[in-house]
Amino acid sequence: MSQAVRLDEFHRADRSSLDLKRRSLGGACLAHALHDGYTDLLYVLLPVWQAEFGLGYAGLAVLRSLYYATMGGLQIPADRLAARWPIRMSLAVSTLVAAAGFGAMALSGSLFGLCAGLVLAGIGASLQHPRASLLVARAYGSAARGPLGIYNFAGDVGKAVFPVVVALLLGVMAWRPVAGLMAAVGLAAALALVFVLPRGSLTAAPPRASGSGGEGRGFALLMTVGAFDTATRMGTLLFLPFLLEAKGGTGTTTGLALALVFSGGAFGKAVCGWLGERLGIVPCVVATETATAVGIAALLVLPLGPTLALLPLLGLVLNGTSSVLYGTVPDLAPRGDVGRAFALFYTAVIGSGGLAPIAYGALGDRAGSAVGLLAAAATALAIVPLVLRLRRPLAASGQA
Repeated sequence: MSQAVRLDEFHRADRSSLDLKRRSLGGACLAHALHDGYTDLLYVLLPVWQAEFGLGYAGLAVLRSLYYATMGGLQIPADRLAARWPIRMSLAVSTLVAAAGFGAMALSGSLFGLCAGLVLAGIGASLQHPRASLLVARAYGSAARGPLGIYNFAGDVGKAVFPVVVALLLGVMAWRPVAGLMAAVGLAAALALVFVLPRGSLTAAPPRASGSGGEGRGFALLMTVGAFDTATRMGTLLFLPFLLEAKGGTGTTTGLALALVFSGGAFGKAVCGWLGERLGIVPCVVATETATAVGIAALLVLPLGPTLALLPLLGLVLNGTSSVLYGTVPDLAPRGDVGRAFALFYTAVIGSGGLAPIAYGALGDRAGSAVGLLAAAATALAIVPLVLRLRRPLAASGQA
């Protein structure tokens, strides 16, 4: 009888742990989808703002950078500020602040009000990535690589859904009411996070044991790999429309091509985290980056039809590596501080995402889009020797 009672208690504890993990992952995915959706829907609003405020392309770039630079630049200080808060409160507050930014845009009657709303939304978005990633890492422990891939995939869902919804809404109403609706969606998401995320759990998980000090060097190397991986992706997407146009593609072809890349990329983010856990981190990254370089080079020589057929596979390897890298952050976090490690890592990749298109664009202006694409392929290949140097730090952390 006592053994049956113990078994019943064990099963209840097991169910409770599983529920905790599911709620943590579900809440993190909700936050990621919303905040990444907020980031990408701005592209749909830029032409509307250009017409209303008489802005040039440089002015539009400044508007975008108000959100993007605030989000990227505040990753570390925002994470440090929220380190003593329960993660549940951090994610709810960050989502509420981001929603308030869109509310400020909706109520603004001037360009200054729009800029203030973009900065406020960027402040809210700065906290989501490190805190939500930490939540998943703490909930799943050493088995977090696959769930972090799912979390990464959820961001792509938001990127796919929000811009389309905003584009449809702009067909029937002005942009300010649309921004107000986006603020309402953010408010609803913040309330949902309060109810979905576990109460008072996972707020002070013990840090991972520190190794010999090599993990700090390994983490710096991991950030470099992440920055190069992001640069490869940005360079490829920058030149892809021009390559398709040179092959005889139209605007519709470009739209289809980007959809193929992003759909393959979303699948890759969900799958590659799982593959990294089973095949090994280093072999998986070497395979995806080599395939990326070969795929980019193939785009230059294939005719239009085969190029389109190749794009889903290219998207899979082009975007999928990021899930493997995100899942490796807890393994190499300096001094076991996983939250700060995620903040540093996201700062590196977001910074690369902002600077890489400028560098590739300058090269493309001088030498042409084909050379720009080859430079992106070379960046992918440059990752291979870097990631091979991660073998020793990963082995020291118990990863292969």
